[in-house]
Amino acid sequence: MTLTDNDIPQLLDNLHASIQQQIEQRHLNNPIIIGIQTGGVWIAQAMHQRLAMQEPLYSMDISFYRDDFSQIGMHPQIKPSQLPPHLEGRDIILIDDVFYTGRTVRAALNELFDYGRPNQVVLAVLIERDGRQIPLRPDCAGTQITLQPGQRIKLTGPEPLGIHIQTVNQAA
Repeated sequence: MTLTDNDIPQLLDNLHASIQQQIEQRHLNNPIIIGIQTGGVWIAQAMHQRLAMQEPLYSMDISFYRDDFSQIGMHPQIKPSQLPPHLEGRDIILIDDVFYTGRTVRAALNELFDYGRPNQVVLAVLIERDGRQIPLRPDCAGTQITLQPGQRIKLTGPEPLGIHIQTVNQAA
């Protein structure tokens, strides 16, 4: 499957419908949306607007919580997390752009629990791709995709939001 910028409106529609279904099925009470920097915040902004959320939109940078920065390096532009002062007992919709190994979400959950114990967390992603390494799975996804070895998805944005499938040069 190849994704293009033309697919973004449909992916956002799919994700919105899936989140709305989770809100109803899980009886989320006044949920807050938290986007994971950077691409997750772009998607969270779109979902926050579509869902007409009353609470402010929050964001988090999980750089200090990653378990793989010895391999990938520290992101040069770390942004402070913007989280509510109390997460205890709150319903949270956590949004990221691409779910791949699960390591980003694991780091995000670690940070969230440092701020308190939420009632429940719904994980929503624009794109779920193959490659899971940690036993986590999104509750909502705009689409699922299988990529060839050495390929990755890069989102650009926020306006306009773009999708690029890149081939990574893998050293032997």
